[in-house]
Amino acid sequence: MSLLSDYLQQEQKLKELNEKLEKLQNDPRLKAELEFKDKLEALMKEFDKSAADVIELLNPKPAGKAAVAGTATTSGGRRKRKLKIYKNPNTGEVVETRGGNQKTLKAWKDEYGSDTVESWLVRVEG
Repeated sequence: MSLLSDYLQQEQKLKELNEKLEKLQNDPRLKAELEFKDKLEALMKEFDKSAADVIELLNPKPAGKAAVAGTATTSGGRRKRKLKIYKNPNTGEVVETRGGNQKTLKAWKDEYGSDTVESWLVRVEG
């Protein structure tokens, strides 16, 4: 195939794609979906929520055996633990951990007690 015929073929494809894109841009359903998306993102930002938070809120996990089966990932491994963020009010030090075996957290629990340290939990993510 010559370079000129390849160019003309690609130019025709581009023209067809531009026509399809223009049709989509004028479709009122697309405009409504884009408006919804923009408003949803603004609302999520206003309340400091992620897409995962919204999905979890709208689709709660079922109870029973189905919930246990749904916790494993599709690859068969364990699901990732939630990130817990603790802040020591005495020192202002912050610890982010996905498990209870974190060195600083263990030291705090030895010094202040487990219940006290758990009360320092700032937030849990993902």
